[in-house]
Amino acid sequence: MSLKQRYLDNLPLEEAQARYRAHLLSVGFGPKAETIPVRSACGRVLTRAVYAAICAPHYNASAMDGVAVKAKATFGASEQTPLTLQPEDYTVVDTGDPLPEGADAVIMVEDLIDKGDGVYEILSSVRPWQNVRQVGEDLCMGDMIAPSGTTLTPALCGALLAGGVTQVEVRKVPVVGIIPTGDEIVAPTSDPQPGDIIEFNSTVFCGMLESWGAKAVVYPIVKDKRDAIRAMLRQAVSDCDLVLVSAGSSAGRDDYTCEIIRSEGTVTVHGIAIKPGKPAVLGEVDGKAVVGLPGYPVSAIVVMEEIVRGLVALAGGKAEKAPQTLDCVLSKKIVSSLKYKEFVRVTIGKIGSRWSASPLPRGAGVISSFTKADGMLVIDQNCEGIEAGETVPVRLLRSKDELEHTLVVTGSHDPLIDEVTDLLRQNGEPFRVSSTHVGSSGAISAVKAGLAHLGGIHLLDTATGEYNKSYLKQHFPDGGAVLVPGVGRVQGLMVKKGNPCGIRSFADVARVRYVNRQRGAGTRVLCDYLLQQNGLSPQQIEGYDNVEFTHTAVAALIAAGNADAGLGIYAAAKIYDLDFIPICTETYEFLVREESLHDPMVEAFFRVLRSEACRKRLLEMGGYQLTKENTYADTSE
Repeated sequence: MSLKQRYLDNLPLEEAQARYRAHLLSVGFGPKAETIPVRSACGRVLTRAVYAAICAPHYNASAMDGVAVKAKATFGASEQTPLTLQPEDYTVVDTGDPLPEGADAVIMVEDLIDKGDGVYEILSSVRPWQNVRQVGEDLCMGDMIAPSGTTLTPALCGALLAGGVTQVEVRKVPVVGIIPTGDEIVAPTSDPQPGDIIEFNSTVFCGMLESWGAKAVVYPIVKDKRDAIRAMLRQAVSDCDLVLVSAGSSAGRDDYTCEIIRSEGTVTVHGIAIKPGKPAVLGEVDGKAVVGLPGYPVSAIVVMEEIVRGLVALAGGKAEKAPQTLDCVLSKKIVSSLKYKEFVRVTIGKIGSRWSASPLPRGAGVISSFTKADGMLVIDQNCEGIEAGETVPVRLLRSKDELEHTLVVTGSHDPLIDEVTDLLRQNGEPFRVSSTHVGSSGAISAVKAGLAHLGGIHLLDTATGEYNKSYLKQHFPDGGAVLVPGVGRVQGLMVKKGNPCGIRSFADVARVRYVNRQRGAGTRVLCDYLLQQNGLSPQQIEGYDNVEFTHTAVAALIAAGNADAGLGIYAAAKIYDLDFIPICTETYEFLVREESLHDPMVEAFFRVLRSEACRKRLLEMGGYQLTKENTYADTSE
């Protein structure tokens, strides 16, 4: 091969990246999925949302060692009027034991006074469900345990198993094959001969690939023979998702990489306008990405950072993280060529209150400069250089605290928040959603204090029958917050399948066991309003003080037989196959501070909420009336 061979291209980096990515996507290069046992899934990334298959606990369990009793039988016990328990009045239980039939509370062993012959005396009563872990206390069947894109931690794996999930679909870890080539390349040794070049590039590449979440496979060193390189490439393409051919990408006598990739597949780019790293070959064989890396280590590392890192992210279905930068004052003038975008290694130091950057040797083969580098200074292709004393942005190669990107959503529980979160993850949005259930009133407090981006609320003004607006005016009289439309949702009574208690209206809760929501919840406000409308008092409702924090938790207790009825949304009743008695359609909206409206995370949340994908999910869940408008209500209305 003639030494006069020229590179095919001298493309600007951004153009080369875009052209290569477009070609790879057109041939189906991208993330793959596999199903594995949860017990071996720690550290893997979910490809789809995972929902609890069972409640945890799935039975009413004793939370203490002691005796199980009917709580009502202990009422009136005090130090002045001790109560005696005969053997037939209780069942001895240990922590975790199922609650015996007919019992609804546990007296701790510490509170029992042993009178002998199985007779105990107690000095205080227990309330229903005291010292009992009710069905669904930890997880409720149908609850989303984790959305798509979640990295599974040990605790999450435990939660999945507790929720009856034994297998999960996760992203397949990309496998990257590395083929070292060259007649002069030898395995690492402490006694190389003249002309031998120790092969250490693959070790560097392996470390980089593994830090990016890929599995690296290093093939044996291949001599500069066309057929040998071609055979090894075919093997690697068969085994791996992405293949790196180390060396042989330049214009020298025995540089065959570009020719072989073209003969087996497609070469998209050969020659990128970067320094170091120009000789890179970007190709594809059988739908697999194949990259020819320069033999010089620093050149190869630059191509790894600028090209291969993005390919690993694409193959693994992960968002590629933007590099962190730090503004530094350049300590020494740098002259650069207009022909290339140049990457200059620098050391960084802090002098007083200023950060300084000092250039390191720029040779493409000087691997030691990378071991010393704290950052990388990028000089644009159209720039002749940078004067000393200029302030420049430097990409950090050393550790720096990562910025936390978290959208905080609080307030009233609704499964739609979980579904929006999942869709955001599927869309690859570079932030996470943290959602807590503190009720509508809690949402107002959190947003007012600047502790949350969004607050879900559905507060009924009993005087007007209108939702939310009067509360906005009350708590933000001078403005500063708005209501963003969410959904209309049907609230009603959830009852056991077949409605065995014959409940027809809310007034009937006075004759059954009820399960309520916590103070401050919009559903609790509705409950109190309905009690008033029906001439009932809380004291007339058995279970009025038995509260849960989510709609699915209420549904789980009804399905388990711990209660006969409770207010909730239709979607929760559907999950648990309960009968549902509609009562009203309420307005569920999001309270947002005005300065947060144009936060990209907030905008992305509402964009997904209005999407067709979200609409389909909510319609499948049932009980929602979707609002199409995207307008804001303010205190002037």
